[in-house]
Amino acid sequence: MNYQGELLYTGKTKQVFTTENPEQVIIHYKDDALAYNGIKRAQITNKGVINNKISANIYQRLEKLGFNTHFIERINDREQLCKRKEHFIQLEFIVRNIAAGSMAKRLGLKVGTSLPTPVYELCYKNDELHDPLINEHHAVALGLSSYEELAEIQAIVVHLNAELQKIFNSIGVTLVDAKFEFGRTAADGSLVLADEISPDTTRLWDTATLESLDKDRFRRDLGKISEAYMEILKRLEENF
Repeated sequence: MNYQGELLYTGKTKQVFTTENPEQVIIHYKDDALAYNGIKRAQITNKGVINNKISANIYQRLEKLGFNTHFIERINDREQLCKRKEHFIQLEFIVRNIAAGSMAKRLGLKVGTSLPTPVYELCYKNDELHDPLINEHHAVALGLSSYEELAEIQAIVVHLNAELQKIFNSIGVTLVDAKFEFGRTAADGSLVLADEISPDTTRLWDTATLESLDKDRFRRDLGKISEAYMEILKRLEENF
């Protein structure tokens, strides 16, 4: 049986603990909400519980579709058992299907503009530099990845975006954009999709009303944050 052992790492919204198995960790979801590189902070009641359940639900679906992820199982309301990563790839892989957020602002696009093709972006995960937008040549020059690894991940992200769009479309939700992270396992160095997939890491709009059901409710002081996250969870559970 696995148990929660030594605290390995405390992040913005999660904590990572060792287990008796050196190839596995327990990820604990907190109720913290952060935006604008940590400038805006708050505690949202039960956000960790909801995100844990949403992420577990989506990871279970992705595993059935053949994606290699870090997820093993959800063990309680706030915790997941996951594969331990020997190496985190210090990059964020972003896909945008509809113009919103920083892309809309940066390029002067109207929020909600449908893009004729998904736009893929790469960010350097560095809090001090505010996660700057970079390209693959920067990533290789900085020693963050290789061209071969980036090509492998890009193919996964293209497939992942297509399948997540299907999942969310089936529950009346539009996947506007999403952020993905990857790592290599301690067990055999295999590439896995890591972190979480939740309203914290995606933009999700109700397809009929265009209502935001994601972290933008916190960013923009729209209120009813827990209710929006719960709506996503409810729909996912009813259609699984």
